[in-house]
Amino acid sequence: MAEGSSELEKAYHNLAFLDSRQARPLRLLAEYLHPEARFDALGISDTIVFFGSSRIVSAEAAANQLAAARDAGGDLAAAEQAVAMSRYYEECRELARRLTEWSKTIGEKKRRFVVCTGGGPGIMEAANRGASEAKGLNIGLTISLPNEKRGNSYITRNLTFEFHYFFMRKFWFVYLAKALVAFPGGFGTLDEFFEVMTLVQTGKLKKRLPIVLYGAEFWKKVINLEALVDFGTISRADLELFHMTDSVEEAFAFITHQLAETALASPGGRW
Repeated sequence: MAEGSSELEKAYHNLAFLDSRQARPLRLLAEYLHPEARFDALGISDTIVFFGSSRIVSAEAAANQLAAARDAGGDLAAAEQAVAMSRYYEECRELARRLTEWSKTIGEKKRRFVVCTGGGPGIMEAANRGASEAKGLNIGLTISLPNEKRGNSYITRNLTFEFHYFFMRKFWFVYLAKALVAFPGGFGTLDEFFEVMTLVQTGKLKKRLPIVLYGAEFWKKVINLEALVDFGTISRADLELFHMTDSVEEAFAFITHQLAETALASPGGRW
């Protein structure tokens, strides 16, 4: 017995077991407890979440793509579209920088309104980059996907997380969020935006959450929310649950004003 006991392995050291179907509850719990421990250790009280496309590139990268397309006879239309869309990268970067600078003036012991993204390229990178340029902590909640780069280089090193379960990642997007900004994006951005809107509309989210839809031309063309009102599937008042704008200045003023009236008017922390 004593001779064989040296080969025994504790269950929580057994990777085959931890990867098994039976251990799924443990993996789920780990994706809750690990971020919580890190946030508590760093005194992070709440976040401002940025959603948006991973495919939108910086103005510099878009200009290089356009030059390459012209020189090599590439897809000129796609390169020109990338240049047009790159404004959202730069405006997201600027908004995240300004919000981070503002948050650092609050002067509380806990770190308030830390920029948080999905950690990927595109709009996510832009927000992390802006926060980094303001010398602020910023968070990247990445997700393991095939053939996709995770964890852009601007995320604070010990605040990069990789999730397996989408719903646990979404939980952490919303749980600490005190404001949310949705830039133009694809299926993932739409999914995240509508899930948050459902939580707000149904009252499952008790906190008052300022929500900005950034890029009026894009959003009005992609989702016809007025049609939902016309068909009677949502109320006219539901359109007041978010603020649509094309202006960094307006988005910044809206978010900071709302946070001053809500999150800063009550003790910091989570709802």
